[in-house]
Amino acid sequence: MNSDTSARNTKVMNRFDLTSRLIAKLKNEEAVIGGIGNTNFDLWAAGHRPQNFYMLGSMGLAFPIALGVALAQPDRRIFALEGDGSLLMQLGSLSTIATLAPKNLTMVVMDNGIYQITGAQPTPGATVADIVAIATASGLTHSSWAADEDDFERLIEQSMSAAGPTLIGVRIDDKPGTGTTRRDPVQIRERFMHGMGVREPL
Repeated sequence: MNSDTSARNTKVMNRFDLTSRLIAKLKNEEAVIGGIGNTNFDLWAAGHRPQNFYMLGSMGLAFPIALGVALAQPDRRIFALEGDGSLLMQLGSLSTIATLAPKNLTMVVMDNGIYQITGAQPTPGATVADIVAIATASGLTHSSWAADEDDFERLIEQSMSAAGPTLIGVRIDDKPGTGTTRRDPVQIRERFMHGMGVREPL
């Protein structure tokens, strides 16, 4: 199916609900990297855990950070959550991830078609750019839009045994994030390193 058609036919869902559904499926200390703004606000609210990393202040770094963690810990499943506006700042990361092809990396793009934090300006994804088509053209062959919540859960489960990196696009509404991440970079780093088993807690 044409990915543009797929995007138009997908249900508009809720970021917090989808994030909560993802967290509920994690049973093996999987890492979750949250992009800036509402993406990690909802990650924080959905279930704070030491294996969560909350990106602060830099657009588009959730996927590159997740790639590094996936390569460093190939036996751990890594999930990365990113907004469409942030991903558009770092599209080169998609081809890099496709080239290195970590089997343990799942990327979720929360696409509401706006730069929500800065005033709801429309992103290119709202009109001309299809994130999943871009990912596929970048070499990420396991890329698709989730049609609805059940399809999202199916794609998440499928990604856990995929032979390469997976990207899942979800259309979301413009509701703000639930809660606010505690903005303490040192604490976020230290807790995550403990969650990854590479440092003792402070």
